[in-house]
Parts: sequence; structure tokens; C-alpha cells
Amino acid sequence: METVSDLTGRYTLTDRTAAGIREVLGGRRSPLRSFLLFVGPAVIVSIAYMDPGNYATNIQAGARFGYALLWVVLAANIVAMLFQALSAKLGIVTGRNLAEMCRAHYAPPVVIAMWVISEVAAMATDLAEFLGGAVGLALLFHLPLLAGMAVTAAATYGALLFERHGFRPMELIIGALVGVIGLCYLLEMFVAPVAWGAAARGTVLPSLPNGAALAIAVGIVGATVMPHAVYLHSGLTQGRSQPRDQRERRALLRFSNLEVIIALTVAGLINMAMVVMASAAFHAGHPEVAEIETAYHTLTPLLGAGAAAVFLISLIASGLSSSVVGTMAGQMIMQGFVGFRIPVWVRRLVTMLPAFGVVGLGVDPTRALVLSQVVLSFALPVPMIALVLFTRRRDIMGAFANSRLTNLAAIAATGVVLALNAVLLAQSFGLPIPGLPPG
Repeated sequence: METVSDLTGRYTLTDRTAAGIREVLGGRRSPLRSFLLFVGPAVIVSIAYMDPGNYATNIQAGARFGYALLWVVLAANIVAMLFQALSAKLGIVTGRNLAEMCRAHYAPPVVIAMWVISEVAAMATDLAEFLGGAVGLALLFHLPLLAGMAVTAAATYGALLFERHGFRPMELIIGALVGVIGLCYLLEMFVAPVAWGAAARGTVLPSLPNGAALAIAVGIVGATVMPHAVYLHSGLTQGRSQPRDQRERRALLRFSNLEVIIALTVAGLINMAMVVMASAAFHAGHPEVAEIETAYHTLTPLLGAGAAAVFLISLIASGLSSSVVGTMAGQMIMQGFVGFRIPVWVRRLVTMLPAFGVVGLGVDPTRALVLSQVVLSFALPVPMIALVLFTRRRDIMGAFANSRLTNLAAIAATGVVLALNAVLLAQSFGLPIPGLPPG
């Protein structure tokens, strides 16, 4: 693995982390005491599962339907764990990311089509992330929305500059912001009057009250299992540590799978906390709350100014961190599919344009966030299908090819996403859904 040294020639934090991983794999260091060295890729992608798009869909889910859609969040998170683990495995075993594998194995027209779909998904992702951070800053500091967008853009670009120092500083920055989001929602759970029995039933008993609940459920899936995160995870693991033999690959996979379970469990709990907080605060007396701005202004008289401020701080941390991760993913997707890399500031500028367009046209930001998650849900089957096809092939994965059970689970999950999309499409054209009353 390449080392990254600073201007004085000293080893950087990334070098020290890579050297520590090498010692663990070589048996010269205890793996139990060194697990944190392997933590990073899943933490970075986990931010995609608690970005501002999740805030928008989860607030609507909790306010309109109480705890009824918590099971959707749980199911989506389990699917996310499976596909992030497969993506990480692809990078570790092959040394290539998912976009590079598509470019190497598919015909050019297919590759171009996949790239275009992925770029549309990346723009929808960035719309949600960028708008969310801007809305949080604007509300917390009483700024015009455009000013909040400018601050978000500058902060995101500043964070992206740390990429030049290797993978470890970015992992620590994103990990710290994830910690801020988690702490904020832990505090909210102590303030909100949660009906824990009803929350438990909503988590384990599936139900869809009406057609509007279906649309939000698909939005939750789109906001939880993210296309760019599926691509990115393989890129984060492909060169972090170079295994020299099958034993080392197997060790890396064990650490990777454990990290995926821990990081996405935390992300899932935060997502569920969002729905629980929205249900506890709004469902009984304010089910019409659907916008982030309305949620903030309604929280102040209901739970106090402190709770409202904590909500905004978590939203800002989410928007900033997910904007950084979204730009990283967009760069990797472009380079993998078409072998083309552009400066980070150009990428950041281009992906900001849709957000500025939304604000300039006067579109409600939260509605734009929810619609962006539905777009993501339609783009999601592309990387899911490609990932299943690659990780099941023994000529590519060797002894690490998926087991029959893993293949069945991945195919079933992909089928569910396709079915949800088909139902939502039928609903959008006004076709009745059997057994489901309209919203």
C-alpha cells in the first residue's frame, strides 16, 4: 500500500494506521486490542443512512403514521447491512470497486447507461444532503437559506481537503460527526414522551395504513439503502490494506463484517429514533407536520428550545458529513465507470447546482428531499443487481463467492425493492393498489 507522508517526511496518521493493520494481519499484534484500526469504511458509508433525506422521510413517517412504519426502517437497515457487507467484500477480495468491475465486465453501452443512472442518483443524493445542511444552518443561526447553502458549500469543501492526507483523517472526521448525530438523538429520547409499547409493536408488526404510507415507505427504503453507498464501500476497502494471501483476506473480511454490523446498527437506531421522536412529538396533535422547518418551529413549544436546537445541530452534522461522503462517492463512481476524474471543487460545484435551482424556483426543500429519496429508490436496483452478480461468481471471488443462502437473501431483497418501485409507479399514475386504501 502507498504511504502518505507529510512535508517533513514523517509518517502520517494514515501510515500509522496501515502499519498497525499490517502488524495485526501478520500476527504481531493482538486483533482484539486493535479492532479500531479496521474501523472506518463502514462508518463513512453509515452517514448515508442518516443523511437529511432520512430526516425528511422519517419526520413524515412519524408525524402522519406514528410508530406504524418503524418496521420499514428496521427492514431497510437489515437489507443495507447485507449489501454493504457484500460491497466491502468485493473491494477486499478483488482490489477493485463496483464501478470498476462494471467497466471491466460489461459492454460499453451498458456501462454508460449504468454511469448515467448512477450520476442521476448522485445528484439526487447531493440535493438531499446539501439542502439539509443549509436548512439546519439557516434555522439555527437565522440566516437566509442561500447564505446557509454558501456556508455548507465552504465547510464541505474544507473537509474534502483532508482527503489529501490519506484515508484516516476523513474516517475520524466523519466518525466524529456520526457521534454528534447519535448524541443528539440520545438526548431527544430523554425529552420526547415516547410510548415504548407502541414503538415496539410498530417495529415488529408490519402494516401500511394507506397509499400515502406506501410512498413514504419507498422513500425510507431509498433514504436507507443508498446507491452511492453501495458503490463507495467497495472503493473504501479496495486499497485500505493489501492482503497477501487467503488467510489475510479472511481476517479482513471478519473485521469488515463486524464493523458493518456495528456501524449500521448505530445508524439504524438513529433512524428509528428519528421516527420515534417525530411520532412522540407530532402524531397526536400535529400529524400535518411534514417539513423540517415546521418540525423545528413546532418542537420549540412542544419540547422546548433546547430540544429544537439539538434537532438542528444533528441536522447540520448530518448535512455536512453526508455532503462530503456524497462528493467522495461521486468522484469514485465517475472514475470507475468512465476513467475520468475532475477536481473536487468542480465536482462540488456541479452537484450543488440542482440544490440552488430548487431554492431559486421556490420549491419546498423538504418536499424536494422526499422526492429525491424516491428517485434514489428507483436507481437502487442497478448497483444491487450488479453487486449480487459479481459476488456470486467463483471466477471473480474464488473461495469468497456468496453462499447459496446469501445469494437467496440478496436476490429476495433486490426483488422487494423492484416490487416496491413497481407499486409506487402504479400509484403515481393513479392505478388502485389492491388491499391498500388511497392516502
